[in-house]
Formats: sequence, C-alpha cells, structure tokens
Amino acid sequence: MATAAAPESSLLSLLYRSYPTAISPDATELDYFHASPKIFPQVTFSEAEEADIKQWLNTVTGLTTATASNDKPVIENILAQLNTHLATRTTLLGAKPSVADIAVYAFVAPIVEKWTSEERTGEKGYHHIVRHVDFVQNSRLFALQIPSEEKIAIDVNDVKFVPKPVDPKEEKERKKKEKAAQQGAGAEAQKPLVVGQGKPEKAAKADAAPADSAAAAAAAGHKTGKKEKKEKKEKAPKPAPVAAVPSSPSIIDLRVGHILRAINHPNADSLFVSTIDCGDAPGSDNTSLDEETGKTVRTVCSGLNGLIPLEEMQGRKIVAVCNLKPVTMRGIKSAAMVLAASPRVAEGEDSHAGPVELVIPPADAPAGERISFQGWAEGEPEKQLNPKKKIWETFQPGFGTNDDLEVIFDSNAVPAVKGQEGKPAIGKLVTASGVICTVKTLKGATVR
Repeated sequence: MATAAAPESSLLSLLYRSYPTAISPDATELDYFHASPKIFPQVTFSEAEEADIKQWLNTVTGLTTATASNDKPVIENILAQLNTHLATRTTLLGAKPSVADIAVYAFVAPIVEKWTSEERTGEKGYHHIVRHVDFVQNSRLFALQIPSEEKIAIDVNDVKFVPKPVDPKEEKERKKKEKAAQQGAGAEAQKPLVVGQGKPEKAAKADAAPADSAAAAAAAGHKTGKKEKKEKKEKAPKPAPVAAVPSSPSIIDLRVGHILRAINHPNADSLFVSTIDCGDAPGSDNTSLDEETGKTVRTVCSGLNGLIPLEEMQGRKIVAVCNLKPVTMRGIKSAAMVLAASPRVAEGEDSHAGPVELVIPPADAPAGERISFQGWAEGEPEKQLNPKKKIWETFQPGFGTNDDLEVIFDSNAVPAVKGQEGKPAIGKLVTASGVICTVKTLKGATVR
C-alpha cells in the first residue's frame, strides 16, 4: 500500500527509482520543473505548457500544505479544480506526459487510497482523478517503477455513477456563446434612449426646396417635378475564380498505420471503429493518447463492416490517408481513412458490394512511415486538404492496382496531371525504403 509517509513512495524517491539516468541518486532536493525534459527527452514543451507545468507543481505544493494543516476547504477546492481539468484530458497537458503528472500522482494517490467507492466514483465523486491515478501508475507512457503492492487498488468495474462525457469543443463553444451574450446584454444596456431626435442635416436639406429654385419655377409657369430615376445597369457577374489544381498526388498524406484494435461501431452496422497508430507526435491535432499502450493514436471509422472480418482488422499494418478533414460518423469523430481496394464497377452498379481488400504495406514498416507514388513524391503533404478544392476527388480516380497486385497511380486517369512533362504515366505506391504496397488478389481494382 502507498502511504504519504513511506520514504520509498516520496516523489523524489519515485523519480529516482523510475528514471535513474535522469535523476541523481545524491539529490536531496530537485528542481522538478527542469526535470521534465530529462525524464521525457522525446517530448517537447511549448512556453504555455511549461507555464502549465509550473502552475500544477505550485498547486501540488499548495495541496501538500493544506493536507498538513488539514485545511479541508482548500483541499476540496484543489481536488475539484483538478477533477474538472482532467475531465477532458488524459494528462495534465492534454496528452503529453510531464513531471507534473507524477507529482500529482505522488501526493494525490495516498488521498485516493482512503476514499470510499462513493467518494471515488459516486455522483459527486472524483472520477477523473481516480482515472488519472490509475493511468499514471500503470501506463507505459510514464513507466513508473512501482511495486504492485504499493500501487493504489482501483477496480475499474466499480463505478457508482457514470458522468456525462464532456466534449471539449462543445464546452468551449458554450462558454464562447455565454460570453458573447453577456457582452451583448451589457452593450444594449449602455445604449442611450433618444426621444424626438431631429432629422440628420443631410435629410433636412433634401426636404427643404431652395427658395430661389421654387421662385424661378413659378415665374416660368412650370411646376417643380421630380427627376426621373435612371435605370441602373445590371453589372455582369464576375467569373468564379478557378481553383488551382495541385500538380502531384504527393499533396495527400499517405502513411503506414498500425491498427492496435478495432471494434464494431455502436451506432452503425456498416462501420468499424479502429484505434490506429499513424506515427503522430504526442499532442498532435486529431489524436489522443491510447491509455493501454501509451501511444499517440487516431480514431478512424471505416465502412468495412460486413466486407472484411473484424478479426482481420486487429493488430495489422495498413495504409492511412492522414490529412483529410475529420468527419463525425454517427457520433464518433474519424480522423483518417483506411485505403482499400475493390473491383471497378460500371456506372449505376453497387460500388459497395465487395469484395474489398486492405492495401498492404511491408510488415516491418514502422507506423508513420511516409508512403508515396514513384515519380510523384516531390514536396510535402498539406497539413489538411481543403474539401472545397476536391483534391482527394481529383487524384483518387488514378489510384488502383495492376496485374502484379501492386498499388499504382495512373496519371492518365487524372486529367489535371495527364501527360505532365517529366512524370511517369504509372507510379507504384512505395514506402520511404522503396518497398511496394500490394493487395491480396484484386487485379485492375480501384483503391480508395
């Protein structure tokens, strides 16, 4: 059991046991803030994240002081803030690990250990703190060296109340609307009510006919009349700007992906939901931290249910399109697309009838390795394709397979780049190491 008084469970001792190359055994005091880069050398921290680490380390200090003096209101306030913060984050920084997470664990774990089930996961319990403690002590991301008997016993099935998930974007949008409404109400209240305001000077002049003009008109025996309005000529509509057509399919971000696991979509019979490692850096857009493996992953929905057995979607390498705009498919946000081959069909035929085969990269290719078509690999992919430019729709008709079951790009099928000087008509899909991607049996198929 972990206790606050046990020396082996102190933060400094825990850090030394877990990271002996980063923490000196002779250290009696440690600059915890500057320890993060040493403990997690593969992670880079922005200035804002460094400020957050400092703030949370100060919060831990405040919690320690409050605990020592048994200041319950302060303790409850800090724990409530921490629980709310973790409601939409895996770690204190979102997805990146830091020494602040370990500090929070070291000082909060003994508190969690004493909580009842109701305090842990009841309606007013600290669900997210409990989840964070369990994650930090067991995740490979932190790799803490904690003996099993010292870990906090947490039964993941003992949940008294299931809180409604908090959507970070919805929460941000809600706060934004509230702020705008408050500002609007304040501005409306400050507007002065003007009663009987006179006409603007320009309007007054327009209403008053010049005396000299009226007299001259009367002398001439004519009535003053309004001038006829000139008909406005309709302006010719401006031609719509022509969208620039990219010169190469290399603008599409194709990578080796590793499906860690796949499940049936809970709300759609035709979809799988896969957890895929695409080699993204921690904290990248449209990614999350996989608590089981500690890897940065993407959630991907694919319409392959019923076309490919679920067991074939487990633990395998695939080719992923990683810069399409994320879409929400029946309640789950999908952040990539899995490339698959299917027979070409005539217009009007069912294109989803199958068979379907996944594109196969080399088994030893690492997740995240870039894939491109030979002769068309110049430049870097865009961060995210603009849906309005129809880039994927422009190049996809050229994606297919040949008689050798190799995945190819046929530029003759893409008018935008057909016959481009210095480019091959056919380019094979290869990894950075030059190995060709293939399919099992489908020749002359389309790939999408």
